[in-house]
Amino acid sequence: MIHDEWRTIIEPFRIKSVEPLHFTTQDERDRALERTGFNVFGLSAAEVLIDLLTDSGTGAMSVEQWAAIQRGDESYAGSSSYERFASVVHDLTGLPHVIPVHQGRAAERILFAEALQPGQIVPSNTHFDTTRANIEYDRAVAVDLPCPEAADTQNEAPFKGDLDVDRLDALLAAEHERIPLVFLTVTNNTIGGQPVSMANVRAVRKVCDRYGKPLFIDAARFAENCWFIIQREDGYAGAEPADVAHELFAFADGVTMSAKKDGLANIGGFLALKDDELAARCRNNLILTEGFPTYGGLAGRDLEAIAQGLVEVLDADYLRYRVRTAEYLAQRCWDAGVTTVRPAGGHAVYLDAGAMLPHLRRDEFPAQSLTIELYRRAGIRGVEVGSVMFGPAAQHELVRLALPRRVYTQSHVDFVAEVIESVAVDAAKLPGYRITWEPPFLRHFTARFEPIER
Repeated sequence: MIHDEWRTIIEPFRIKSVEPLHFTTQDERDRALERTGFNVFGLSAAEVLIDLLTDSGTGAMSVEQWAAIQRGDESYAGSSSYERFASVVHDLTGLPHVIPVHQGRAAERILFAEALQPGQIVPSNTHFDTTRANIEYDRAVAVDLPCPEAADTQNEAPFKGDLDVDRLDALLAAEHERIPLVFLTVTNNTIGGQPVSMANVRAVRKVCDRYGKPLFIDAARFAENCWFIIQREDGYAGAEPADVAHELFAFADGVTMSAKKDGLANIGGFLALKDDELAARCRNNLILTEGFPTYGGLAGRDLEAIAQGLVEVLDADYLRYRVRTAEYLAQRCWDAGVTTVRPAGGHAVYLDAGAMLPHLRRDEFPAQSLTIELYRRAGIRGVEVGSVMFGPAAQHELVRLALPRRVYTQSHVDFVAEVIESVAVDAAKLPGYRITWEPPFLRHFTARFEPIER
């Protein structure tokens, strides 16, 4: 193939419309940080040059998705857009009950509200922020069981997203009456966008069967996970991404998904279930808070865009470009002596702020400091994934630079690499930060900070 013959990463698309970027000055960025309490979530989009805050809902849609939007059927009940959406999700996951929601955390909220009781335990390879918050909101306990390799950010193990099967077995043996389900996130976002192997999914399923527990998959980035399986796991070389996805979902009793990631859409998600009775309860909950079960808080045009995106995301050329872009940015960091989570994940590069800013203690939030400096220096917005986001449960102090899908070009990525190299030179000068205000849940979204004077 031609894309394997050259080093330059060629985006597998051409650009039909453009949106101008706004360049800010250093003084403007300093004032913006003061105004927002040094929390980049509070910035206006117009104040950001390269926005790597998240890959959720920030991608560019294709001509086929825009064409599908024109076909959107906005009927309140039984729209043809829902029928197409449900058909695509059913064909992908094999699950009979397809419940649309406005985004992934809505699927989590509905599922856990109906499936959990206070004091119960939900084990996972690693819960992300909204998953953990929804579990804890229902007064249950979220337990992380990452594989041992995940503890070392520099370990090059190909599937650091795996769940520790031995620990899962031991937990189920000791607490099986308190565990209603097992939750597996693919890819594992919290520890660096690391993939889960098919062998691990198969082993987790076997343990679940032994104890009679259903297995749920958070499939936000399922296509990227499937591509890593094709690239790294024995027996899958040359496989079609769609075939790998079908095998993956065959192990699941249920799926939650934010279609704002590997659905290639700007809004939406779904909850797909095997159990008839649980599905009925979830639909009733959906009607109460999201809308009728055939639209679930979405417009018909959104359902059309997601259905088309779920087809496009399994294109091998797209996935090859997607993963190579993250690998390229990570390599630029490594060449400059900047530590990142290794190997590179599929949707983001995770800078190791703990290694980059060793002069700052954890309670001085080194990852928040690095996030602030990337914006202050050049208008790049990333996100802290460390002690601000996860508190004492944080395994590492990371800054996630999430790559929106089909948005930025190779020159944008080169610019980001150049800025990281510049910040690294002055890393020892960066101040720590303290929290001046925080909410009771998900504090990283709205907390306010101030620098610690030295």
